[in-house]
This record gives sequence, C-alpha cells and structure tokens, in this order.
Amino acid sequence: FYIIVILAKTTKIPYNYPMTSRKNYHVSIVIPAYNEESGIVAFHNTLLMPELEKHLPNRYEVIYVNDGSTDDTLKKLTNLASNNPRVKVINLSRNFGKEIATTAGISKSTGDAVIIIDADGQHPPKIMTQFIDKWLAGAQVVVGVRKSNQKEGVIKKVGSKLFYRLMNSISDSQTIPRSTDYRLIDKHVRDEFLKFTERDRITRGLIDWLGFRREYIEFDAPARIAGEASYTVSKLTKLAVNSFTTLSLRPLFIFSYIGAFITLVSLIVGIFILIEQFILGDPLALNFTGAALLGIFVSFLIGIVLIAQGIMSIYLSHIHTQAQNRPLFVIDSTSSVNLDKDIK
Repeated sequence: FYIIVILAKTTKIPYNYPMTSRKNYHVSIVIPAYNEESGIVAFHNTLLMPELEKHLPNRYEVIYVNDGSTDDTLKKLTNLASNNPRVKVINLSRNFGKEIATTAGISKSTGDAVIIIDADGQHPPKIMTQFIDKWLAGAQVVVGVRKSNQKEGVIKKVGSKLFYRLMNSISDSQTIPRSTDYRLIDKHVRDEFLKFTERDRITRGLIDWLGFRREYIEFDAPARIAGEASYTVSKLTKLAVNSFTTLSLRPLFIFSYIGAFITLVSLIVGIFILIEQFILGDPLALNFTGAALLGIFVSFLIGIVLIAQGIMSIYLSHIHTQAQNRPLFVIDSTSSVNLDKDIK
C-alpha cells in the first residue's frame, strides 16, 4: 500500500489523463468570426489545431460562427470543416454582432466545458490548457485577463481603463479590469447563461453577473494575424453604453441625484437671500438683483423637474427588470446538497 502511495506522489500523470472527478471530458471551442478571410486559415492550422491535437485528441469540438461575413470567411471555414468532422460551422443569416454570434455558438456546444476565443489570434490558444487545468481543479469560470496588447491604440487603452472604472462604480457585479471574452465556462454555467433573453448584451458582463467559482489567467495579447479589427471605436462605444444600461440601473437615477443637489443648493441660497436682503435689510450689501433671484428660482424648479424624472426612473427600472426576464436567482447545483431528495 505504501509503495503505491509513494509511486502516486512521485509519478507524473499525463495531462490527457487527469486525476479528477471530471473524467472523459470533452471541450467545445466557440469562435465567432466576421470578415476574417485573411487570417482564419492560419489561425486554425498554425495556432489552434496543434494545441488541440497535442493536448485534447478526440476530446474537442470547434464551433466557428460566421457572423454574416461579406468576404470569403464562410468559404474558408467550410473547407476547414470538410477536412475535420470535429469542426462545425454556424452561418448566421446576417451580421448580428459578436455578442449574439458568441451566444449562438454557446447554444450549439455539447462539451463539458466551453472555451470562447477570438479568431484573430490575439487570444493565444497555447494557454488553453491552463484554462482547462483550472477547470479540472474545480473552477466553473476561468477568465483570461490581458496584461498587454501589442499595437493597442492610445484611445482604446485609455477608453478601456475608463470603461472598467465606470463599470465597477455603477454595476452590481464587479469586473476585473482588462478581462476579456477569452474564458472557459462549465456546462452548468452555460445552461444558466442561455437563460438570458436580452438582445443588447455583453457576454463577459452576463457571465460575471452569474457568479460561480472563478479563476483568472493573465496573458499577453499578440498582434492580429492579419487584417484590421472589426471593433471600431464607435462599436466599442456602443458596446460600453449597452453594458451600462443592461448591467446596471444606476444611470437612470443619476439626474435625480443631480436634481436633488440643485434643489437643495438653490433652496439654501434662496433662504439666505430672503433673510439677508428682505428681513435684515441687506447688512452685507450684496444687493441681489431681480435677475439673480429669478435664476435661483429657475434652478429650484429645474431641480424639482429632475427629481420628478428620478421618480419616473424608479418605475422605468421595474419595467426594465421585468422586460429583461432574467432568472430571479441562480442555483449552483454542483455544490448544493440533497436538493432533489425527498424527506419522508
């Protein structure tokens, strides 16, 4: 017995045969693609497949989602799939956007875990095994955090920092700065994620909202294999606005807070003028004019209007929450005990 224990501790177990309760697992790789004809073949043949064949032979499926590409992306993906039955291609009828395309791929995945990765090579496939190791160790969500990004513009770099700072200040769930869509989710997390029904979505934000046990892996993002990024500054701005409005209700109440502040300040100033000028006879010789008094009165009314808007926002927030139709709660059945056991 002791000899067996010593051998078990000193012998390296091959990666393909992990000592874990998750035996005989399969992994789905979901890859949204839009106008990636110039680099998709190189990504598949030189970056992705060598890693899968080396570490996950016969344990993977690759799901490419063609998001209404206008070039030859679909043709190249079809050729790749024809040579490997484990490669699947989902062709969307038009361009729905990366977030919807990612959801489409996740919905068709069948693996015990799903890895979401970009097709431009900036999410290095060589670290996928680290994601899987974290998952095998018990993590249900593994998030890739970008340490650096080659050829990242100043606007995107500053905008990214500002986005995460604002997001964490108004959102109910906290997001790690520079976290990416490069992540692994367990099949249980996938099932809960697919319950979301909103159209304007940000995948990473919804996964963060779900919670679950998570781990993080830092990586340096290389330059794109080829072509230009399809996410322009305008698209990123739209994505940020959608994130603020779908993941938090606080923007609805910002103007009500401003209105309350304006009302309070104008009320204090108005009382001061009333006492100083009309009751005490202007001992400080401030000599407020009629225009100044009118301006203070108008400011007071504006504050009242903004407060009324804030009250309307409360009702709108309830409508917004109901329209999203999110689950009231999420149960982690993998760590719950005796949920389905009848007590007689």
